[in-house]
Amino acid sequence: MTLNDQNKDNYQNHSEWYGPSEDTMEQVQHALLSDDAIAVVAIIQSLHPADVAVIIENLSQEDRAIFIELVHDKLEPLVLAELYAEIRSEVLRHLTNEEIAHALIQLDSNDALSVLQELDEDHQKIVLQAVPIEERSKLEQSLTYPEYSAGRLMQRELVVMRENWTIQKAVEVLRYPKKTRFTMPETFYEIFVINSDYKPVGKLSLNILFKHPENTFLEDIMDREVKAIPLTMSQEDVGYIFRQYSFVTSPVVDHKGRLVGMITIDDVLTVIDEEATEDLMRMGGVGESDFYANTFQTSISRLRWLLVTFIDTLLASAVIYQFQGVLEKQVALAILMPIVAAMGGNAGMQAVTVMVRALAIHDFRSARVWVILSKEVKVGLLNGLVFASLLASLASFWFQDITLGLILAASMLFNIMWAGLAGTTLPILLHRFNFDPAISSGPLLTTTTDVLGFAIFLGLATLILG
Repeated sequence: MTLNDQNKDNYQNHSEWYGPSEDTMEQVQHALLSDDAIAVVAIIQSLHPADVAVIIENLSQEDRAIFIELVHDKLEPLVLAELYAEIRSEVLRHLTNEEIAHALIQLDSNDALSVLQELDEDHQKIVLQAVPIEERSKLEQSLTYPEYSAGRLMQRELVVMRENWTIQKAVEVLRYPKKTRFTMPETFYEIFVINSDYKPVGKLSLNILFKHPENTFLEDIMDREVKAIPLTMSQEDVGYIFRQYSFVTSPVVDHKGRLVGMITIDDVLTVIDEEATEDLMRMGGVGESDFYANTFQTSISRLRWLLVTFIDTLLASAVIYQFQGVLEKQVALAILMPIVAAMGGNAGMQAVTVMVRALAIHDFRSARVWVILSKEVKVGLLNGLVFASLLASLASFWFQDITLGLILAASMLFNIMWAGLAGTTLPILLHRFNFDPAISSGPLLTTTTDVLGFAIFLGLATLILG
């Protein structure tokens, strides 16, 4: 095999490009069995913090406790920020207050806040007492901002310059940073330009500084199209803005428009992933933490959604009970009626999924509501005709009864059209009344398609077949 062939095989097996390998996981497990702290530390020091977090997440609860006990004083603080919240909370219970405080000091302000907010209020106060006064005051202030807001997401470390500075002064400050109101981050992509009132008036990419003479003023070359984000803006809306305008960073301002921090694309990617996962999980009636939560917690979180399904089936059964007479005469109806409900439910969930996503990423506009509804009705009509024709033919051939086939076709057509209409309307109405459409749309839709599907099918059968 040539070197090129070997490289080709390596590139094709891209699962080896990232994350801890199975061999690494086995080495950690083996070291934990023998309480070999030296071996565990040697393994994790060669890995990226995100990969160490993956190892911790995939350990059992007992092994996780042993792992933290062995390496707690060697654990890189960034590992805590990379963990899922459920696991991070568990890991923090195995660390001392001094160890947590030491980690907070070394992390960027936004990462430190994500770790700190996993503690209860009393524990937060105790840990913060071990944090230097300057960092402590910043963290305490960030905790006052609404949960899941830009204030909780932002970092306070950023590069800020005055609009009347020259490039020469800007470069000098970058080389020899002076003490200012803001702490300079280790990595940054853009410089924010402020006026005398500390309000952002522009921004500069680093490469711009090297394209102009040293005596050029920043206000003459800065990008004045700055979309500042209010402290109280929801993280979901922040994600939309970054996606819409392809931002790398964006300034965050207080109620007076003064610059207080910035949000970077890496944190926004995390938010977008969390929001998408949350919507997906909610539509399935489960929580994001189900994968890592213990058996009892997972069971409790799923019970409520199973209860909704239970009520739905009771309602559907009540409808069926009203038509038991015709079912006794026409056994074929009992065989065919699940098809009507199932097809309507699936067609409706397709519409719900599209609409929930449109609402989540702000693609939906009220002005287009009638266009959207009209489209879904037409789609339902076309798909309904296809399956109504198909099922009418099959039912007629199967039971040698054309009338039965036509009843099934009419019921199928109505239920699929209704499913498309309801699957579009329900998320819009729930969103309008400040309910989460990702949570509520599915159960409500299923109830309507099941109940109406059975009622129409059995009602027509009763009317026509007696």
